Amino acid sequence: SEMCIRDRRRVHGNIEPQKIQIMSREDKIYLAKLSEQAERYDDMVKHMKEVVGINQELSNDDRNLLSVAYKNWIGSRRTAWRAIAAIEQKEEAKGSKFLELLRAYKGKIENEVENICKDIADLLDKSLIPKAPNNEAAVFYLKMKADYYRYFAECTTGDKNKKAGEIAQEAYKKATEKVNELPSTNAIRLGLALNYSVFLYEIMNSPEQACKLAKTTFDGAISDLEHLEDEQYKESASIMQLLRDNLTLWTSDAEEESPEKKKDDVEDLQFLKSLNQSHVLCVD
Repeated sequence: SEMCIRDRRRVHGNIEPQKIQIMSREDKIYLAKLSEQAERYDDMVKHMKEVVGINQELSNDDRNLLSVAYKNWIGSRRTAWRAIAAIEQKEEAKGSKFLELLRAYKGKIENEVENICKDIADLLDKSLIPKAPNNEAAVFYLKMKADYYRYFAECTTGDKNKKAGEIAQEAYKKATEKVNELPSTNAIRLGLALNYSVFLYEIMNSPEQACKLAKTTFDGAISDLEHLEDEQYKESASIMQLLRDNLTLWTSDAEEESPEKKKDDVEDLQFLKSLNQSHVLCVD
């Protein structure tokens, strides 16, 4: 049933009653899904923040919607930053007169990334992490916080880069401390190892630690993989494939000659699927 309240408003000297709709939680979830289909991710974020504000525990599907919203919201900025950074190197090489202009524009994108990271971190720190109902949810939220500070660290240098890296490292460590209670093939556990290992490799410049984490996680899960149901198997196997791909890349002699982009996020794989589905499980 629809809930409403009465608002009295003067129209041409007369008092006119007006119905003001108060959306239910279900309404907000529906609008978030609708926004995803329309690829209006700023709206999707807004609706999911309202869902979080109701102070009701998020289901797995709710968490995934929140993850998809923010991942897409920041995704275009990360892509833009990488493109501008690549152009900057070429412009530097030829001593372009437009460098100052280019760097100002890159700085604008960096500020947008920072603001999005602060926005989700505020939501996680104040509402979601303290009220996580179980270890799986806690790992999900801590990993999400770490991932977004990793994204910020990718786009910054100096003190901001150092601070973002420290916050990400702390959140990844806290998530890792809680992860042992989850099965070795749990998708959130595997996703955490995948993204944490990329953080160690790319942000912390610790290839040995990155490889050790990826290999230990892969080896620990491989023997249990065959016992999973089909859907769980597909999801966990896809993440393990990314772990193995990164290990191959990181240990290859040809890495320096062809430094292709690391497969750094479970979401990068899942978002390709989301083009054809309403929403899918995304481990952010």
